[in-house]
Amino acid sequence: MKIAQFIASLLVCAPAIAGQTWITNVKLVSPEKIDRIETGSVLIDNERIVRVERGLGSKAPAGATRVDGKGYYLTPGLIDSHVHLFAVPGMSFAQSAQMTAMADAYFAQMPRSYLYYGYTTVIDLAAGSREFIDRVKAMPLHPDIYDCGAPLVIANGYPSAFIAPEKRFQMFSNFIYDPAQKDRIPAKYKAEDYTVAKGVARVKADHAICLKTHYERGFGNQRNLPVMSTAMYGEVRQLSRQANLVLVTHGNSLESQTFAVNGGADVLAHGMWHWGALNNSKELPDEVRQLLDKVVDNNIGYQPTMQVLFGLRAYVDPDYLNTPALAKLLPPAMLAWLKTPEGNWFKEEVAEEGETDEAVRQGMEAPLRRQRQVVAYLASRNANFLFGTDTPSSPTYGNIPGLNGYLEMQNLRNAGLSLEQIFKAATINNARAFHLDKDLGTIEPGKVANLVLMKESPLKDIRAYDTVDTIWIRGKPAPRATLAVDRSN
Repeated sequence: MKIAQFIASLLVCAPAIAGQTWITNVKLVSPEKIDRIETGSVLIDNERIVRVERGLGSKAPAGATRVDGKGYYLTPGLIDSHVHLFAVPGMSFAQSAQMTAMADAYFAQMPRSYLYYGYTTVIDLAAGSREFIDRVKAMPLHPDIYDCGAPLVIANGYPSAFIAPEKRFQMFSNFIYDPAQKDRIPAKYKAEDYTVAKGVARVKADHAICLKTHYERGFGNQRNLPVMSTAMYGEVRQLSRQANLVLVTHGNSLESQTFAVNGGADVLAHGMWHWGALNNSKELPDEVRQLLDKVVDNNIGYQPTMQVLFGLRAYVDPDYLNTPALAKLLPPAMLAWLKTPEGNWFKEEVAEEGETDEAVRQGMEAPLRRQRQVVAYLASRNANFLFGTDTPSSPTYGNIPGLNGYLEMQNLRNAGLSLEQIFKAATINNARAFHLDKDLGTIEPGKVANLVLMKESPLKDIRAYDTVDTIWIRGKPAPRATLAVDRSN
């Protein structure tokens, strides 16, 4: 009997298995012992790992449920440190509010889709709704969820500027009052209530582990948005450090990443695909190289988020919606709707009027090339890569939970990261950067029992991440097949 079938049979008999589980005769792949891939055993007691033994011959403790992992590989649960749980891929907020049955079906499956690809922990970088986060946490099966609370944004800056003026201060309520924009801020909002200090305090009071900021001048028809001053950002840096909040900054350009690096950011939430005046350079410019050297020297966490661009390109890929995995991750009605003209509404945002699909693909090649060059250079210097997908980065159906992570890993591999770098980015690097390494990131006694059983080694082939057999989330097993969409109804 296969391992997943064996575990499934146990779940039928005892839906809430308690006590100890002994996973044995399995190859242990853990980042703190990356050079020691050897057969061993792991004892789980309720939610925690209590024993790890390397070598053969260990006996199962009396009364423990024994799982024989012969021929399989056991890794720590994977961490995606850049998600947005509240958004529905392929839908605007207005559409998801109107098509509530479809949106609810998606949300019911969404946490299981992350687990399907082994992501047992996710970090929401812009938790716009505490009520929604709590709703996901109340579901029977879900990854561990951490978040940055409400993002700290400059008034009328990114991303609030893309929301109608009458709604933006409600949707992005944790903003910094800018006196220079007094005539563009509703009178009911008082400057003394929207200082940097008040904004950081709100995030801390919301039990967040990080604080999200932005440096983005805009795109499309909005390219001159207000951004934080150096002094503002310095205050954010100082106060977030005092509050023990990881400072994460959105920025995908040379200008924005220079600002964030010089200002002391802990994490850069995107790769760099805009070089400004240097965009036409074929080789990596010295200015870019020098900044990336600072990223490495300062051990700043770097999230390449290559799927941001590939997720947009999905609209000019005629085969994307026929990807077999989508049928396992999306409710049937939603997948069918995405294939309709109405479901393709966002393509108008991706392509200019009259622009051919081939022209769109060609237009994305230059930013993708620049992004790959940046990632390749950082890989050559063994930068502090953090695995994050920005799922979904926009209202694109090209960023589906779980699958987006697997595609991001392939992108990173193609850009020059080693298998070891990718594995560490999705485990120990993320855990350390977000101060979660006491509980997550390795297979060690005392850690939370978030584990992934794979049929292949992630240090041998990137495709191993699509060979998940079983995951354990806080000690509870879930065979992969049970995490897919139920299409029997």
